[in-house]
Amino acid sequence: MNRLYYGDNLDVLRRHVDDECADLIYLDPPFNSNASYNVLFAERDGTQAASQIKAFEDTWKWDQSAALACQEVIEAGGKVSEAMQAFRALLGDSDMMAYLAMMAPRLVELRRVLKATGSIYLHCDPTASHYLKLLMDAIFGPQNFRNEISWRRTGSHNSARRFGPIHDVLLFYAKSATYCWNNLKRPYMKGHVEKAFIKDGDAYLTNYSGNVLTGSGRRNGESGRSWRGFDPDAKGRHWAIPSKITELLSEDISEMGTLEKLEYLYARGYITITDGEEWPRYQHAIGPNDGQPLSDLWAYQPYTEGTVFGTEAGIDDDVRWMGTKDADRLGYQTQKPLGLLGRIILASSRPGDVVLDPFCGCGTTIAAAQKLKRHWIGIDITHLAIGLIRHRLTDTFGGRAKYEVIGEPVSLPDAAKLAQDDPYQFQWWTLGLVGARPVEQKKGADKGIDGRIYFHEGDAAKTKQIILSVKAGHVTVSHLRDLRGVLDREKAEIGVLICMEEPTAPMRKECANAGFWKSRWHGQHARLQVLTVEDLLTGKTIDRPPAHANVTFKRAPKAQSEVRETTPMPFGEPEDSN
Repeated sequence: MNRLYYGDNLDVLRRHVDDECADLIYLDPPFNSNASYNVLFAERDGTQAASQIKAFEDTWKWDQSAALACQEVIEAGGKVSEAMQAFRALLGDSDMMAYLAMMAPRLVELRRVLKATGSIYLHCDPTASHYLKLLMDAIFGPQNFRNEISWRRTGSHNSARRFGPIHDVLLFYAKSATYCWNNLKRPYMKGHVEKAFIKDGDAYLTNYSGNVLTGSGRRNGESGRSWRGFDPDAKGRHWAIPSKITELLSEDISEMGTLEKLEYLYARGYITITDGEEWPRYQHAIGPNDGQPLSDLWAYQPYTEGTVFGTEAGIDDDVRWMGTKDADRLGYQTQKPLGLLGRIILASSRPGDVVLDPFCGCGTTIAAAQKLKRHWIGIDITHLAIGLIRHRLTDTFGGRAKYEVIGEPVSLPDAAKLAQDDPYQFQWWTLGLVGARPVEQKKGADKGIDGRIYFHEGDAAKTKQIILSVKAGHVTVSHLRDLRGVLDREKAEIGVLICMEEPTAPMRKECANAGFWKSRWHGQHARLQVLTVEDLLTGKTIDRPPAHANVTFKRAPKAQSEVRETTPMPFGEPEDSN
């Protein structure tokens, strides 16, 4: 079962996630609480939500909590302790030290839940990548480091006194030498093929100088003997025929000896011998599954569109940065492109594997895993994020995304405790149940508004709205009168009060006196409404036009096919090349 957890990921990992259950882990932890990097959601006018800032402002500050976390890691001993002691001596009581103190126990837990065949990708920026690499060396072992991937995250970035910073870092570690690896390829670009390949009718033949038929190291058997004047043993090499050549043949030559195979391939034009060249070379016509193996530089190159097979995409088009008008952008500042996660998932997992994201934010990892037929586990500390991920899954997959949400209130006592412990989280949770967007609690025009739902009807240019107010404590008719005043001031169509208590008779009368808003297409709807938390828990929702008219959040694009859902990788699901 796919699972979406609400809560602190360290606590969730320790209490709910079993040992060695994840095949792939991706995490993009917030780094600097003083920068917009850490704010996942903003208001429609671009301002940061005060409640969201409140949720994260103390995350990476050196305080008593960070000092305690650092102390616990150091006292546990081992390589991680040694690394943290060195960081402490170097960084002192800094926010960077607080960040590492919070990350260390989480990375230790992530190693525990990762299968022996699993991999982990940590997404960060160059400000912290060198510290995190040392920390991951201590936890996963330097022998399990695989790549430091540079991803071009933007087209340009002006900087007056340094080179423009335009890349993020992905630290790729395996848990062991037996990790899952699918060798992804970038398709050959048309210009490159026309320049570097031999055209033979409608086909292009590989003709690289690197297409040699030898491997390093001497052999005593037939593969070390001379053939047509070439002696591999004399140069410390041996004959090695690539499987990609023999796979093209209609005949099975597996029983032939090495020299017999070379003669067979030479007679059929798969091997060329050119005067003056050091070695014979192989050549074959490239096909849809051929391409250049991906490197550790993932950088979309504008205006390189045009590949030989299957797509007009440019170089690294699947991992291109997200522009302000990108169709996939859902309005979250730190949102990563779906193709970036798709590439990671395709490279390091198989269909049916479990993908885990402990900082799942707006749910890109979850959406990519669902699309690529993987199971998934997502964790986030805010009900706001959990609600938004639910809407994204509904928009993209409809009812096909089956999952369980753990950590949300399921009863009135649960809801009451959440309201008492954290009013903001209670507010986000209730608003999420009805598909509303929280708004910043600020003075002036938005006073008395906790959430909004925008929708269109008939004339798409005319945006309509529903105003919501959330009250966890005692409510009276005065709260409804205040909401009615806000409704008039904002010229909104519907106002909804969400509360814990049942409405009183005067409250029901106030709703009746407010009258109805008449929809051109969907009949009449009460202009002033009251919903209790018990109503929400039993599935009752706002009396309003159908949800398809909701434009509160930008809708995620629908998955194109239930049968074949892949990210825009050049060749879709790769062959397993373990």
